[in-house]
Amino acid sequence: MTSDTKRFDGWPRVGASAAIFRGDEILLIQRGKGAFTGLWSLPGGHVEPGERAGEAARREVQEETGVDAVIDGLVTVHDVIHRDEAGALRAHYLLTVFHGRWLAGEAAPASDSRAAEFFPLSEIDRLPMTPDAQAIIQKAIACARERIA
Repeated sequence: MTSDTKRFDGWPRVGASAAIFRGDEILLIQRGKGAFTGLWSLPGGHVEPGERAGEAARREVQEETGVDAVIDGLVTVHDVIHRDEAGALRAHYLLTVFHGRWLAGEAAPASDSRAAEFFPLSEIDRLPMTPDAQAIIQKAIACARERIA
């Protein structure tokens, strides 16, 4: 076992996020702290011990934005791996990404987010986003449309 492995015992950590749609809009948050501060992304966070990933996604959406949503299905499982300039592991998250629908509430920033807003799907390509967010959102759009069809 390398010293890098010992230092990161317990990694990867599991997270959950969700692409929440309201008609032709998607709910996004602007990250307020940590890696990628200031960039737009899907709301999400850690899965708590004993909590199902879909419930964690729904809870994180509510905590970060004040929006109540229903989770409809899984979009993808995504690795987020951070390394320093020398290539040493700094963090590894395994994210379960879901898609769902708005039920109630107006988007407002809370907890870890600097801003929370519903954006028209036609406008999201102009936003500075976290790595891979655009590709994941496109997968979520396809999953949501498949559910409706």
